[in-house]
Amino acid sequence: MASGDGLSPGQSPNADLTAGRCVQSLLRGVPDIDWSAPWLNGWRGVGETIAQKIAAGCPQPQALNEAGLAPVRFVPQSDLPEGQAYEDFIFAHGQVPTREGLHDFFNALCWMHFPQTKKRLNQLQATEIARAGVGQVRGPVRDAATVFDENALLIQPPDDLWAALTEHRWHDAFVGLREAWPVTRLWTFGHAALEKAVQPYKSITVHMWRVPPSVLPADIDAWLAQDLSADKLSRKPFSPLPLLGVPGWWPANQDPAFYADSSVFRPRRVKPQTEKPYAVEEIVPPV
Repeated sequence: MASGDGLSPGQSPNADLTAGRCVQSLLRGVPDIDWSAPWLNGWRGVGETIAQKIAAGCPQPQALNEAGLAPVRFVPQSDLPEGQAYEDFIFAHGQVPTREGLHDFFNALCWMHFPQTKKRLNQLQATEIARAGVGQVRGPVRDAATVFDENALLIQPPDDLWAALTEHRWHDAFVGLREAWPVTRLWTFGHAALEKAVQPYKSITVHMWRVPPSVLPADIDAWLAQDLSADKLSRKPFSPLPLLGVPGWWPANQDPAFYADSSVFRPRRVKPQTEKPYAVEEIVPPV
């Protein structure tokens, strides 16, 4: 794994925020995965062997199916009929249209690691499609389910650490409470975030979903499948976390100054409260 901020020599500090860097990361492929990366802890045992087959020339859907670890089959993207929604096709056929490359590779690995949760997300998407169809806007449930699927990170922190993270008190969370991180369990989930992390850069940000302390690691998939309700998702109970800020996940964050970059570790935005006209005392409507 590379050292430092993830910046090339001579690169400006904000260069990783540009579209060019994002395009560059998309040029990476399955053979470029660094399986020693800490965010892939727990994924290597399954993923590395499949990645080696793909690197040797095996078509990605075939290599994924040969593992036999998912409750669905992976089929070429061309199997998705024109005009049919991706999630609706998966729900109807138990098959996942799969392109070559990192994005769909990590999606498939997530089906293997979180089979009940992935089935639940697909069910939620298909139910919304059946109810409202496919339009220009997904709607609150489908939108939140997509955010979760692409970008979630599960976290089981102590209360004080969770409060600091969700309040964007970054120095408190990462420096003052640094001793809390070794006892905080983390599970990566979002396949789009994992795709980006193949070429790490400082501004990669995931969406945290809190796991209660009573949930055992062996039960995480079953618990999460139950926790993902349409009502909860529609309220979008996410909170952002810059991935490379996790202590032990990037060498440069040993220096507290790493967290002083406000373009990445941003203060929490406070939404202005709007008052209804009759909330102002002098124009309260008569009884």
